Amino acid sequence: MASIKDVAAEAGVSVATVSRALNGHPSVSATARARVLAAVETLGYRPNALARSLRTDQTRTLGLVISDVMNPYFTELARSVEEEARALGYSVIIGNADERPDLQDHHVTTLLDRRIDGLLVSPTDGGSPRMLDAARAGTPMVFVDRWIPGVDVPVVRSDGRGAVRDLVAHLHGLGHRRLAIIAGPAATTTGRERVDAFREALAAYGLPLPDAYIGQGDFQAGSGRRVTEGFLDLPEPPEVVFAADNLMALGALDAVRARGLRVPEDIGLAAFDDIPWFVHTDPPVTAVAQPTRELGRAAVRALVERIAGRPGESVTLPARLVIRRSCGEPPGEQHPPSPSPVRRSTP
Repeated sequence: MASIKDVAAEAGVSVATVSRALNGHPSVSATARARVLAAVETLGYRPNALARSLRTDQTRTLGLVISDVMNPYFTELARSVEEEARALGYSVIIGNADERPDLQDHHVTTLLDRRIDGLLVSPTDGGSPRMLDAARAGTPMVFVDRWIPGVDVPVVRSDGRGAVRDLVAHLHGLGHRRLAIIAGPAATTTGRERVDAFREALAAYGLPLPDAYIGQGDFQAGSGRRVTEGFLDLPEPPEVVFAADNLMALGALDAVRARGLRVPEDIGLAAFDDIPWFVHTDPPVTAVAQPTRELGRAAVRALVERIAGRPGESVTLPARLVIRRSCGEPPGEQHPPSPSPVRRSTP
């Protein structure tokens, strides 16, 4: 196995220059850095991460605690985080909170014990004590997707309000007036925000959102099925059900089919969080698409800024409506999401 001395000899520089080049020191010229990196590639050199962390007080490792690894949205987010981190020279350790604050605290504690350089968190259930303590203690941290008001941590998220307004306008244009929502947990910012956006969009058309048309879910498929069954039992069921995440939408679809009903002939269905599966369902599901890959990349970049001692920027990316055929759309009326601008702010 090649050593750092072998790399120095191959590149024609000193061992100190190799060390500085691999740690991104600004004193190393571009030419010398290129020779070092070429020598590393030629020799297959791999630095001793433990020894380097003891010298630099950095492990080049990030922690990512996501709310639910079974949710395709968070799976894609984790993949994007890992790709961007790798491009910037970091590894990622992932913890799945499974929407449980106690598991979130367990993962945060474990990751901090492993001396990670920074932490990305999608807070579950409004946060957890260990995570809040870490944020207030100054641990380099970024909230992604969800956030906790009042905690001074950069937030990288999407804004779905515009897309929800577009969805309601679309449904209104199709002639639908009785619209219901399967809400996410009220303890999460995303759960509250999507219900508020839906209510506001309905009010713009003079449409009510009666309590009977608000079903409390938990971002899991089982709750989507349960809530939809309740909607179907109403004397006047809704014409369209809007599920506030993809898993609850799949549960809603199960409930409709279990009754021998059809989407959209008997009841329409729309979802927040587009996923690849939705183009393969029958019918394909109209959905609000978040820019998931862009969110993951932006979150890593913001965290690396925090690790470097800079404030880091909060980033908000607008979501987009993707029209398919699950709400009674005419054949051919389908629109994919388009690229969106980035809004940045410093918390």
